Amino acid sequence: MPARFSVIGVARDSMSDAAFRTLLQGSLREFAGLQQEDEVATSLAQRMHYVGGDFRDPALFQSLKARLDEIDTGSGALFYLAIPPSIYATVIEQLGAVGLASQGSSQQWRRIIVEKPFGTDLASARELNQILHRHFSEDQVYRIDHYLGKETVQNLMVFRFANGMFEPIWNRRYIDHVQITAAETVGVERRANYYEGAGALRDMVQNHLMQLLALVAMEPPITFSAESVRDRKMDALMAVQPLVDETGHTTDVVRAQYGKGWVAGLEVPAYREEPGVNRESTTETFVAMRMFLDSWRWAGVPFYLRTGKRLPKRTTEIAIQMRRPPLEIFKRVSPTPVAPNLLIVNVQPDEGISIRFEAKIPGTRMQLAPVMMNFRYRSAFGGSVPEAYETLLLDATLGDPTLFARHDFVEGSWGLITPILECWGAEKARAIPTYESGEWGPAEADALISRDGRRWRTL
Repeated sequence: MPARFSVIGVARDSMSDAAFRTLLQGSLREFAGLQQEDEVATSLAQRMHYVGGDFRDPALFQSLKARLDEIDTGSGALFYLAIPPSIYATVIEQLGAVGLASQGSSQQWRRIIVEKPFGTDLASARELNQILHRHFSEDQVYRIDHYLGKETVQNLMVFRFANGMFEPIWNRRYIDHVQITAAETVGVERRANYYEGAGALRDMVQNHLMQLLALVAMEPPITFSAESVRDRKMDALMAVQPLVDETGHTTDVVRAQYGKGWVAGLEVPAYREEPGVNRESTTETFVAMRMFLDSWRWAGVPFYLRTGKRLPKRTTEIAIQMRRPPLEIFKRVSPTPVAPNLLIVNVQPDEGISIRFEAKIPGTRMQLAPVMMNFRYRSAFGGSVPEAYETLLLDATLGDPTLFARHDFVEGSWGLITPILECWGAEKARAIPTYESGEWGPAEADALISRDGRRWRTL
């Protein structure tokens, strides 16, 4: 950070600067291992300020403006809306009303970070974008998705566009299908109030998985610049075929809800038994879907997406399965069939990239077996991998929007997801499929992919 910077916390509670700094020092001890007497902790605490009040009260924003003028770092201001989505619009309007959205010189910039969920459907996302654009220009708005700050997600572009051996085979001629999985072992935890109104489709697919899909499917950008990268991601999103047909039905999307079971050796309750959850809830905790893209590169190649809670393992990965060789010349001499080549991008928790290929087992007979070639960030480069938010907050401070969602991508993603939500709403189902906690989802998800003669990868 520059020599002159300050952080102002804004919330409902009344608190002095000293009390806020004490709160910070406790957090530094817990999460960063820094003690109060450490020079970094002392220096950081001195830069902390606090303004309390009701977000609906214009006086709070007048106080915030006065405090900014008083501190006067001689630079810009970054407003981070780490607040309930229900009051996004109120805070944005209040910031605009007191002139805090207006930019002066290049040194007096104003930017705003908006957390997810960005809307609950296409209409609400458009409305929120309109409110933002009344006070902030698009280049001032940073819609944050922490998945885009992960090292492996960023490395996916380097892997594709900086290595001549991969991009020529990144197409329908060589790739059989793509699987994108975001699996969680946790349940709804203490988020029942939020999750009951969201579900897995809104919480994970609309943002995280759509971003990963776009990064895999995008065409090469002309330059590594924010607008060029985001233009190509938008092209990929617009190529996705509708997931709901003309009759208002979908056969390519499966939803389910976790039942009781065992995860990591512990017995866990069913979703409907969680505190704060409606005992007749039909909120989905698992979604699987099949997508096709209308593009020259990807015509006929299915993309399978799945995400769920209470699954056996916490992991997010992209698995790209290559087509088999046109002639299996070893089938008569090797007792095991040749496994297709596989490229695996491990997004979390163990960031890296793996390639599976066939090799001969040592010996006098011609026997084949799949082997893995692994790249891991920690072993290759040492040290610790930066947290996603470290990267994203720094980029927002520097004014680099490459890893942030643009308004058209958000609306385009909701344009694909909203018809599914409307389809489910029209069904008015009293029950949805369930899966046992600790399993990899419902039988319906297996049936979805097995229709094409494929199966989900075992993680």
